[in-house]
Amino acid sequence: MVSEGGTGRGTRVLRAGDALTALMADPDSPERRQRVLELALVFARATFAAAYTLGEDGDLLCLADSAGVPRTLYGLRDSYPVAGRSPVAEACRTKRPVWLGPGDLADRAEARRTPSRDFFLAALPAYRGDDGVCLLAVSERRDGFDAEDRKCLELFADAVAAHAPAEPAEGGELPPGAFSLAMDSGRVEVGDDILELFGLTRDGFDGKVETLLGLTVPEDLPSLMSVVEADHMSIGDRELEFRVLQPTGPPKWLRLRGRFLPGGDGRPARLVGTVADASTLRAEVTDVARIQRLAAALATAGTVRDVSQAVVAALRRPLRADRIALAELEHDRLVVTVLDPPEPEAWPELWRLEWRSEWPDAPVRAMPTLAGALREGRAQIWPAGTALEPALADVGPGGLAVLPLPAGNRMAGACLIGWDRPHDFGPDERALLTASAGLAGQALMRAHAFDAEHELVGMLQRQLLPRRLPKLPGAVAVARYLPATAGLEVGGDWYDVIPLPDNHVALVIGDVQGHSAAAATLMGQMRTAIRAYAVEGHPPDVVVSHANRLLVDLETDLFATCAYVDVDMEEGSAWCVRAGHLPPVLRHPDGSTHIAEAEGGPPLGVAAQADFPMSPLRLQPGTLVALTTDGLVESADADIDEGMAGFAHGLGAADPAHLGLVADALLGNAHRGDDVALLLMRYDGMAVRPRRETWTVWRLPEAVRHARRFTRRTLRAWGVTEETDAVQLVVSELVTNALVHTDGQVRLDLTLVNSRLRVAVADTSPRSPVRPTSIGWEATGGRGLLLVEAMSAAWGTLPVSGGKQVWSEITLDR
Repeated sequence: MVSEGGTGRGTRVLRAGDALTALMADPDSPERRQRVLELALVFARATFAAAYTLGEDGDLLCLADSAGVPRTLYGLRDSYPVAGRSPVAEACRTKRPVWLGPGDLADRAEARRTPSRDFFLAALPAYRGDDGVCLLAVSERRDGFDAEDRKCLELFADAVAAHAPAEPAEGGELPPGAFSLAMDSGRVEVGDDILELFGLTRDGFDGKVETLLGLTVPEDLPSLMSVVEADHMSIGDRELEFRVLQPTGPPKWLRLRGRFLPGGDGRPARLVGTVADASTLRAEVTDVARIQRLAAALATAGTVRDVSQAVVAALRRPLRADRIALAELEHDRLVVTVLDPPEPEAWPELWRLEWRSEWPDAPVRAMPTLAGALREGRAQIWPAGTALEPALADVGPGGLAVLPLPAGNRMAGACLIGWDRPHDFGPDERALLTASAGLAGQALMRAHAFDAEHELVGMLQRQLLPRRLPKLPGAVAVARYLPATAGLEVGGDWYDVIPLPDNHVALVIGDVQGHSAAAATLMGQMRTAIRAYAVEGHPPDVVVSHANRLLVDLETDLFATCAYVDVDMEEGSAWCVRAGHLPPVLRHPDGSTHIAEAEGGPPLGVAAQADFPMSPLRLQPGTLVALTTDGLVESADADIDEGMAGFAHGLGAADPAHLGLVADALLGNAHRGDDVALLLMRYDGMAVRPRRETWTVWRLPEAVRHARRFTRRTLRAWGVTEETDAVQLVVSELVTNALVHTDGQVRLDLTLVNSRLRVAVADTSPRSPVRPTSIGWEATGGRGLLLVEAMSAAWGTLPVSGGKQVWSEITLDR
């Protein structure tokens, strides 16, 4: 209800009666029932209202007209059996209204089709009208329909018995301003008045809807196409204003009203309605008619910013306001989400002082009048000349409206609308303000919950993926992840870059089936498992086979795809293993690209005994390796082969010098219907290649002496003359420990990089050596690791396939 200081207020019931009387003054209006439903949104504070009428066969109550948010939000059907237990059927049979709360709805069979949201439902028969007509209304208010709401609905119940606009008969002559569009062929029949509005003659019109669409202003085509698409018409009647081009002068505004008629018995589905000059109708149509469009816009607004922009777009033009602000209420602060106009100079000085970054925090502490309006919870207007604090007076010197935005038992925010010139507030504007406030408040709360859930999903996804990629020897890697925008469930795409011994790097990318918490959990398990198997030193095919066996043993209903590439940074070679995943794409230094012909195995988790063959790749310095998931290359409009070809083309056209820009350019074509993971690595080659020698230690009585001799020869060949005694001591101790404490093969590896020599001894035992904490004088062993630690700049152990490697790094004075 809108309040104006101390002026008297009429009840909503009286105002609803006056509005209904004015509407019924024209009994021949073809859209009277639609206007009644829109009045129910305003005066009964409903979010959805619909009229159900008896079908031709008499067995079904069918949806005839609706207004408000889409009915699918509440699980409402387009028809109900007359003999069923639905509220609509019960109200028609008993001639008594049915009032249901969330608990009552949960007990009914129809509740299984209802989304998980609380709402109240009312079904009222047309008491003195047709037997088969019923008014249905939905409210999301915390207390449902109060006494005044119910009285208002009772006033409107009989009014919905007004007949719908006459539907043009098949092949019959249309009224001058009517049209009938066949949804299957795009053929349209139009009246003479419509042809005149489009500047066409009867002989010059070919009967195609494309001809009419081609005469509209291009900016209005998207909204016009949303009306003529059948999939979007199931929520009831639609209304739209659009512009058509004129031979001279500005475009002409037209208004379309239509409703979707399902097909059957060989007849195609049709869209029927009227088109009229908007300039002649504007004076006759109240601003209440705009509520339906606002509700439709809010129903598709996902974020707080989207909701705010929808409200601003719906209010500023019809109200001819000079400025409008919408803000969320957070504790005792109003956080502004949208300002129109956005320039700081258009707003009061006090607001500019509070400007933080993009938008200010509205200074509620300096606006007690605004705080009082929020506490009262009703829209209030102040005409020009009202004494207000400067922070409010400067928003609307010619008139100011403040709309608290209620949502349940709390205030979601506020909307401030200001005029520079004196503004006369008409009754239609008051109704528009009241209805818009309730719709915007509820949408703002839903969007706030959406934003919070989206942030939670994003945070969870970030925790499951690597925080940063490691620095690689002779290469640079970047990765990108884009969550799907269709829905909030966390996805199962992942990537990883794993540094391995001997200057090897594993590039991993994968995708777990589905979007759910289970998929995200499994993704985290698979990423961790593959990293663990890789760090243990297994070859690529063994890593993927172990991951497959793990997923099979988890006994989940999900499967995963994976691509694993082990790159030898020293040699410029790689081995690729695919498990049902897309192959890598290589961009060569000359700019040419090709999709690697890597043989693949089945997805992980499908078969316990599966082969995952390895395919070789050759990398020259400057080669770009690209791995991605199917969300980037596959969509409903293009198959995966076309997507991969386009991906390879985009990779070839990019500049590999800036990998981050390459990744951003490739993601610019993502359709966002699925998660997207992208991993790029540019192989540059190592500037200094290590020198390596390997010796297999045989279990002979003089094995340690042979290992020392091999070490001396190698150091002499490398020109190393300093620290040779220390190196030989470390070799003696590590080889002795391996021979004494393990069984099986022992291998000695020597690696020289610049002035650092690495001594590594590998054996077949997975147990790491234990460094003694203390050794007594009488002990005969246990000092080997202490000597290694004393001689080494660093030392440690690494798992290798089936065993371990004990290593020591010694700094040489060269």
